[in-house]
Amino acid sequence: MKKFTKNMGIYLMIFIMVLAMAWFYQGTPKETVTEITFSQFVGKLQNEQVKNLNVTDRTINATLKSGEKIITYARSDSQVGMLDETYIFPQMKEGKVTYSSDEPKITPWYISMLPTIIMILALVFFWFIIMNQGGAGGGGKVMQFGKSKAKLHNKEGLKKVNFDDVAGLDEEKEELQEVVDFLKNPRKYKELGARIPKGILLVGAPGTGKTYISKATAGEAGVPFFSISGSEFVEMFVGVGASRVRDLFEQAKKSAPCIIFIDEIDAVGRKRGAGFGGGHDEREQTLNQLLVEMDGFGENAGIIILAATNRPDILDPALLRPGRFDRQVVIGIPDIKGREAIFRVHSKDKPLDPEVQPKLLARRTPGFTPADIENLLNEAALLAARRNGRKIRMNEIEEAITKVIAGPAKKSKVISEVERKLTAYHEAGHAVVARMMPNTDPVHQITIIPRGRAGGFTMILPTEERYYATKTSMSEQIVHLLGGRVAEKLTLNDISTGASNDIARATEIARAMVTKYGFSDKIGPVNYSSEEEVFLGKDFSTKKNFSEEMASEIDEEIRNMIQEAYVQAEKILIEKVDTLHTVAKALLEIETLDGEQFELLFNGHMTADELAEDVRIKEEIIRKSNEKEAAETEDLLSNVDYRDYEDIEGEGNKELEETSEDELDEDLEGESEEEPDEEEAENDFNNESDVEEETK
Repeated sequence: MKKFTKNMGIYLMIFIMVLAMAWFYQGTPKETVTEITFSQFVGKLQNEQVKNLNVTDRTINATLKSGEKIITYARSDSQVGMLDETYIFPQMKEGKVTYSSDEPKITPWYISMLPTIIMILALVFFWFIIMNQGGAGGGGKVMQFGKSKAKLHNKEGLKKVNFDDVAGLDEEKEELQEVVDFLKNPRKYKELGARIPKGILLVGAPGTGKTYISKATAGEAGVPFFSISGSEFVEMFVGVGASRVRDLFEQAKKSAPCIIFIDEIDAVGRKRGAGFGGGHDEREQTLNQLLVEMDGFGENAGIIILAATNRPDILDPALLRPGRFDRQVVIGIPDIKGREAIFRVHSKDKPLDPEVQPKLLARRTPGFTPADIENLLNEAALLAARRNGRKIRMNEIEEAITKVIAGPAKKSKVISEVERKLTAYHEAGHAVVARMMPNTDPVHQITIIPRGRAGGFTMILPTEERYYATKTSMSEQIVHLLGGRVAEKLTLNDISTGASNDIARATEIARAMVTKYGFSDKIGPVNYSSEEEVFLGKDFSTKKNFSEEMASEIDEEIRNMIQEAYVQAEKILIEKVDTLHTVAKALLEIETLDGEQFELLFNGHMTADELAEDVRIKEEIIRKSNEKEAAETEDLLSNVDYRDYEDIEGEGNKELEETSEDELDEDLEGESEEEPDEEEAENDFNNESDVEEETK
């Protein structure tokens, strides 16, 4: 309301100024005066056409009997005297001409300058308003251009978030607990001569909870919390970023002890002097000022800096040395135990059906980050609301998982029967080959409904957490990736572009096996992977560290691996061709198969027609149940206050909220084996949902 009143005042002032200008120019109408020559004026006097006149020096103003006003100028005083004696005085005696002694009014100079002054004042006023509201680099005021944009969250605003609200990051919370303890009891550390880390760098993939755990750290310690993004330091004017860094630390000193959180610090902390993309004076000056503030001659006691990034490899070494960011806390993808705890946290305010078990959901979402899980449950809640349901069911969560991984289903897309058949055999080939591989994870879902850019896909989910990929598992992955292409060739005697993504992924895996992991017996355990500069484009910066002869051997070995996998997939599908036809027929009938239905078809316990009939019966039961629940929901919403409705919904999930941490540990005891952490390179091609995409 205050902002609306302020804007209305500005518009009212503009309207008044426009009216004033219009009145000034139109309130005193100007008369039209025609300038003529002296001889023409003499002629008009001779013809007695002049009614009134006035002579000022050599300027003669006159009004004709017709009402027209004229003006003329004499060249000399003698002409004026001749005019007086010959025409003016005689006609005045006869009463034909009247002489006006009033001189023409001269407008004062300050009145003439008034429009210009008003316009200048109006321009100054509008410039001040625009600069004051535009916030061009100064948080709303032009004189604060070099001030910090950091947002200060006070103690009251942070009490709502603490370590109890962070799930799946137990070890990370232990690392940050020292910071909390130091901010609460600094004397204990000073007496021992211990120096708490000045800076802690939170490293992890997007969505793993870096920002959230930093906010929880400040909330746990109960101290002020300054949050700012790295990009908010950098401006187009050199020196502004450094000024903002100084201002930020000045504010932090006044609020010490406190925490400063810099999100995406790689925007300002990139390596200096890196050539392309590195020569930016403003960013380098900002980084230099940040380095000085963190570990310079000045003392910033009681200020802890938390920073987050998912690209620690591009940060300047001076920023990571001891004394600045002394400690790096890696926040990785949660394991099955962490995912279950995260599911319990994010489902507290959501009414789940009793059949929904967080333990089962954790098994079905390997590789999901906390942000993915929160988004998944939100999508499931939207699906439940779409059918007017009162609880979130397991099938809606399953659909949400598939939607997050592969995109929404495009059931309305018009697909010809020929392409449906091709897609069905393609996906059936993937599933049958994967089922025959002894070390491959079980098939979770098969569908020929287009999602995203894929015409269909086969989802394979791991049954347990894995931290390593073996040569056997990667070789089998190549085999079942080629199963779709082989199935097309065997059953339809033709191939399509749908396998382009499969071939690209198989080639990528084979190349990594040969050049990166040393899995080739012929090439040997040597790393031949190409190196890339982090500041340059991939195509421009990639350089090979091997000869052309070795490149030829690598290409030949990759080709041999893929060819052997193709032959193996072909052998499996020739042997299981009846099963291939059965699965493809079922896909054409019901379009989507889950893992249990696929196993029934694969083992011959049910035919495609029997399965289709069973699915139709179940869908009819679910449809009637949904209609009944929707009617009950509408009746409830029409008779119960919305706040009461929220209380009713919350009761359905009460038992889940009351689950203690001890019970959670007991449920998962022995299910998740602890494995040593390895480098990021060794986590490729495993611990993720394997989704085969075919672009039509």
